[in-house]
Amino acid sequence: MDRISAYQRGNLDDITSQIGLIWDQAKYPLLIPLLKLLVTVCLGMSLMLFVERVYMGFVIALIKIFGRKPEKRYNWEPLKDDLELGNSNYPMVLVQIPMYNEKEVYQLSIGAACGLSWPSDRIIIQVLDDSTDPITKECDFVAIFDADFQPEPDFLWRTIPFLVHNPEIGLVQARWKFVNADECLMTRMQEMSLDYHFTVEQEVGSSTHAFFGFNGTAGVWRISAINEAGGWKDRTTVEDMDLAVRASLKGWKFVYVGDLKVKNELPSTFKAYRYQQHRWSCGPANLFRKMVREIITNKKVSLWKKVHVIYSFFFVRKVVAHIVTFIFYCIVLPATVLVPEVEVPKWAAVYIPTTITLLNAVGTPRSLHLVVFWILFENVMSLHRTKATFIGLLEAGRVNEWVVTEKLGDVLKNKLNSTKSFKKPRKRIGEKINMLELMVGAYLFFCGCYDVAFGRNHYFIYLFLQSLAFFIPGFGYVGTFVPN
Repeated sequence: MDRISAYQRGNLDDITSQIGLIWDQAKYPLLIPLLKLLVTVCLGMSLMLFVERVYMGFVIALIKIFGRKPEKRYNWEPLKDDLELGNSNYPMVLVQIPMYNEKEVYQLSIGAACGLSWPSDRIIIQVLDDSTDPITKECDFVAIFDADFQPEPDFLWRTIPFLVHNPEIGLVQARWKFVNADECLMTRMQEMSLDYHFTVEQEVGSSTHAFFGFNGTAGVWRISAINEAGGWKDRTTVEDMDLAVRASLKGWKFVYVGDLKVKNELPSTFKAYRYQQHRWSCGPANLFRKMVREIITNKKVSLWKKVHVIYSFFFVRKVVAHIVTFIFYCIVLPATVLVPEVEVPKWAAVYIPTTITLLNAVGTPRSLHLVVFWILFENVMSLHRTKATFIGLLEAGRVNEWVVTEKLGDVLKNKLNSTKSFKKPRKRIGEKINMLELMVGAYLFFCGCYDVAFGRNHYFIYLFLQSLAFFIPGFGYVGTFVPN
């Protein structure tokens, strides 16, 4: 018996030594140079993202200090009645509510649109408009709301004057306000990300270049600006951003009104959120590929604005931000634990991400205590955003995939309240498990264990927390559960 166990130990030692030999042979000529290259590229992208965030933080600070509100930068005064002209003094406004299989929420937007305060003979409300109706030719402006958006009655009174008194303005964009942000932890994380987008990115674009991406809803367009830009195009899954970029290249200016908020709903199931993030990441990357040459050769806008659109708006925010978050913090940084010959400077591993995180947290002060959870969740979602970004840049398989983001409205509350005893139906394993998250989580957990046993970087605390963050959605335990 002792001979057998000794023989088995000998075989195990031989296998271990062979694996170690293969690892050393692959590590020095291949893995170390490759990892060093990836670290260098990621450090460069991290610096680009860091400079962009600091720049936007500086601009926002100036805006707050000097109080540069849109009403002060542009000619804005309330529209007044004219006794001679009557209601014809007011422009014709078209309100469009595009929707597709959104029966849970359509009543919200239609009800809110019907409650808009505006002369009744100077407003037209359309649902599911296909943009070929001749009615659109009679109107001057079009207000667009998705099916779950609920504008306040004074929405038009606060936006239309910008367009009436400033003929160079083509778009007025309002901010989103989330009615279900407290539904679950996942919706709180979304609120933090989107609040930064509206509080900082949209405000900076509006104040410095009169350009930002149209959010697809809660905005008012000048119809002549849409027509001059070539109308809506379905060449990507971000028709709204496509139209905004083309209109900007024609010289039209955009205004973001941050203190005008429109209620809407966040996706509260993980499946719906993943589909939404795929579209929001793949579409801009694909549009960047299609339009970069057109932007460069355009002669109507300044060189500074071209640099802003190509570098800041597209490259850093829509490409670099997604790729560096996943590749660096979820792949490369953990890999340096396995290959200690490659080191990451402390400023890149600690100081830069900490600064970026704090700058992002400015948008939602009430959720500052959740910033660690937000970091971990954003890293998880960066997996899907990075994949979608590469699909968009390469025009691969799912580049034109369009899945309408599911919004629950009050359907979940009604179902839960209508039954006294609610039993959660069983799901099949395949429906619940997300393999990509589990694979990345297993990789991070292995790196954490290796760091505990042999490492010297002390990354294991982050690695274990991040692996747990991947495992939770990997096993389907994130977001709101929707009863059948």
